[in-house]
Amino acid sequence: MNFMTIMLQAQAAATPQQGSMWSSLLMIVMLFVVMYFFMIRPQRKQQKELDNFRNTLAKGQKVVTAGGIYGVVKEINERDILMEVDGNVTLRVDKSAIMRDPRQ
Repeated sequence: MNFMTIMLQAQAAATPQQGSMWSSLLMIVMLFVVMYFFMIRPQRKQQKELDNFRNTLAKGQKVVTAGGIYGVVKEINERDILMEVDGNVTLRVDKSAIMRDPRQ
């Protein structure tokens, strides 16, 4: 009889309860919600602001590239810009390399 009781207890422990499955699923869903609000949403907002900045570039505006080069926009094309770095030194840079306005 003692052996039978141990086997029944082991079988009951091995089968998951219905409530624990739903609580586990709820925890996973909550983890994704928290990740969305703390990681994905702010990153999307920052990317939108950067895209808006790149699309509103104007001649004479001071910019910084991803590599840390400071310059002034001289010419704007669809995919790239021509920026003056120092004196007569100009560089053609892809728009995606422009990161921010140095005054910010």
